[in-house]
Amino acid sequence: MASARRVAGVAFRDRIGSPLVGDAPRVMLLGSGELGREIAIEAMRLGAEVVAVDRYANAPAMQVAHRHHVVAMTDPAALRALVEREAPDVIVPEIEQIATGELVRLEEEGWTVIPRAESARTTMDRERIRRLAAEKAHVRTSRFAFVESAEEARQAVQELGLPCVFKSMMSSSGHGMTVVRDRSAVEAAYREASEHGRVRNARVMIEEFIPFDREVTMLALRHYNPEGRVVTTVMEPIAHVRPGTLYHESWQPEAFPPDVRRALEATASAVTDELGGVGIFGAECFVRGGTVYFSEVSPRPHDTGLVTLGSQWNSEFALHARAILGLPYTGPEPTTLAAAHVILGSAAGWAPSFGGLSRALATSGVRVFLFGKPEAYADRRLGVAVARGQTVEEARAFAEKAAHAVEAAIELRSPAVTPSGPP
Repeated sequence: MASARRVAGVAFRDRIGSPLVGDAPRVMLLGSGELGREIAIEAMRLGAEVVAVDRYANAPAMQVAHRHHVVAMTDPAALRALVEREAPDVIVPEIEQIATGELVRLEEEGWTVIPRAESARTTMDRERIRRLAAEKAHVRTSRFAFVESAEEARQAVQELGLPCVFKSMMSSSGHGMTVVRDRSAVEAAYREASEHGRVRNARVMIEEFIPFDREVTMLALRHYNPEGRVVTTVMEPIAHVRPGTLYHESWQPEAFPPDVRRALEATASAVTDELGGVGIFGAECFVRGGTVYFSEVSPRPHDTGLVTLGSQWNSEFALHARAILGLPYTGPEPTTLAAAHVILGSAAGWAPSFGGLSRALATSGVRVFLFGKPEAYADRRLGVAVARGQTVEEARAFAEKAAHAVEAAIELRSPAVTPSGPP
């Protein structure tokens, strides 16, 4: 029967029960930031029961979930105890700081991890995912090396040439990344990568710097089709820019010649199909001339994909929720031109409040999403403005204007005035 079809523990279904009082599928989010909150909302819209987990209280997804827990997710024993207590139907990693080895063991015992435990572990380790892409999926990548000391780093730079990029083994959103253009900066870049990723690790990745024309995210969805067969659907390209190393703005769709578009789709499909499981993947690629290079991939909604809150009828979060619940999807769907621009904190403080909203929302087609994070610090993402426009330039301008209107009016409460202090 179609309802018995199953991939990586996720069964194809066409019926959902009731949360709390019935047999609704229970979704456990490991990580409850802004991406997790949107996943929670979309899963709940489809009838799921959602349990949000993070290392600190009052995280964004916790504010909308049925239940929540504060747990050190890097602690294997604590993670296992919580899984056994809540008995989720699907476990959904949303961040990198998780005991992925324990996820593998839990999956071996019959628990369902999205997209798969090994896929989560692979994508959260730069060496694993780069070797999978280059050696198994056979997609084009930059030249790369892995080193465990400043001395090895100097030797790798000698072989790869300058400029080059140092990256932490486990990271996201540009943390621990440095572009090195002079040999005198090698030691500092190595220290940054080894000490300031999601976890400390003496082993770091160095890759040649590709002077790309555009940086693109390809959202690839592995899902059931209406006949109960697992297929991969690739969305329209999302272009994005990073003034530094952190995500700042994105827009969709980004136009490419047919051959480049096909290469982008083939690259995203090859890597995600090799990883397997179901759910949405954010494959980051560089485009230089007519050549596509694979960079990295996330096994979940991507931060640059926040633009899909305005550009797609089913956002990346809605698509992820549908896939992990085993519900069918037929796509891709038409894309509306939209842009997203982050709202950043400028200082550290507790309980941010946001002004400038009347100005931000004065333009038709603009939406503001405030994440509800209890603590702010410089350059922390506190929200995003999403805007539609007739052209890319217009949509980007609308989103930037709205984001800056809110940023300029952020006020913070001192941590000293709160009873328990910030997380």
